[in-house]
Amino acid sequence: MIAASAGVKVMIATRPVDFRKGADGLAALVREQLGHDPFSGTIFVFRSKRADRLKILAWDGSGLLLLWKRLEQNAFRWPPISDGVMRLSA
Repeated sequence: MIAASAGVKVMIATRPVDFRKGADGLAALVREQLGHDPFSGTIFVFRSKRADRLKILAWDGSGLLLLWKRLEQNAFRWPPISDGVMRLSA
């Protein structure tokens, strides 16, 4: 479990990523393609092409955390993406 502090930003990549990428590859993607600092404390969420798996990249102050999760069939429905933006509710 990641205990996120109040006010932490969570960014979700709306396009699928290559799931062969590890922490360094995803950090490079955050820096080069998203234009953000992967060591800023923001939590970055990436999904697979089939949207059945996700990877979470976060900096905890001492190192990068990379979590991998398989989403069971019909257990999670991704919200629609409109103009490149995904809106999440609680």
